[in-house]
Amino acid sequence: MKLLDRFFAGDRAALSRVITLLENDRARRSDILDRLYPRSGKARRIGITGPPGSGKSTLADRLTARLLQHGRTVGIIAVDPTSPFTGGALLGDRLRMQGSWDDPRVFMRSLADRNHTGGLSEATPHAMTALDAFGTDVIIVETVGVGQSTLDVSDVSDTTVVLLTPESGDSIQAMKAGLMEIADVLVVNKSDREGADRFASELKMIVDMGRWEEGWKPSVLSASARDDTGIDDLYERLGAHGDYLAGEGRLQARRLRQGRSAIEKALAELWQGRLTALRESGDAMDRLSERVARRELTPLAAAREMMEEAAD
Repeated sequence: MKLLDRFFAGDRAALSRVITLLENDRARRSDILDRLYPRSGKARRIGITGPPGSGKSTLADRLTARLLQHGRTVGIIAVDPTSPFTGGALLGDRLRMQGSWDDPRVFMRSLADRNHTGGLSEATPHAMTALDAFGTDVIIVETVGVGQSTLDVSDVSDTTVVLLTPESGDSIQAMKAGLMEIADVLVVNKSDREGADRFASELKMIVDMGRWEEGWKPSVLSASARDDTGIDDLYERLGAHGDYLAGEGRLQARRLRQGRSAIEKALAELWQGRLTALRESGDAMDRLSERVARRELTPLAAAREMMEEAAD
């Protein structure tokens, strides 16, 4: 059987192979997505983000256990730093997700960020499309540790969970990093640590003073993923946010926002590809560089000419 025929028949090995092609084979990516995209759009998409060491992997593992208890199938995309030796993902998340990753109802894939900014990898939304088209009920995306201006997870998720710890720094730092702005649910993890209650109280004060979507204000929950406490509260709050999105076209509005972001990234990728090919051909770059060096052309004008040639 052809690969996509096996994929649509529910073959997990075919799913794994499809994600590999989407990640590594640009020549075949578009054709594969053309087949998958019309069959996607049904899965619930949950993003989990936060600073390094905040416990994202362990929380994802505990949340997956709750989803399995309620009869859901789960896809987990864990974005890891790129290995300096192999160029692949470091796979650290599989060590922290031993409770769920080998369950047949769970499909987990680690993706290397490949130095892509935003906390995700370039292939993350494509892998999500594959899991969605495969029939997965819930897709969890776990970012690498993020900081300021690395918040792409909100562009691919229906619900974004921001995970913080008392060690993350004060609540003002969380605001400066932009994490508060993308949060649908805030979780103070490692709630048994000193200062956790005070940190949670500060976050609640900030949430109370903020301006949020009508009908929804982010909750501030306390949890200990290691001790498996507070996870039921998180599961219930995620359900409440799903109900909120289901009303008055809110989910469709989020999907429109996701679509706009996806188009913008695809445009940037296409332009970058054309410009790279033009630059590597050498002719245009050498010719324009000489004119810039002779002060016959400004760098901005030269770049404009390169873009015009790339568009032809």
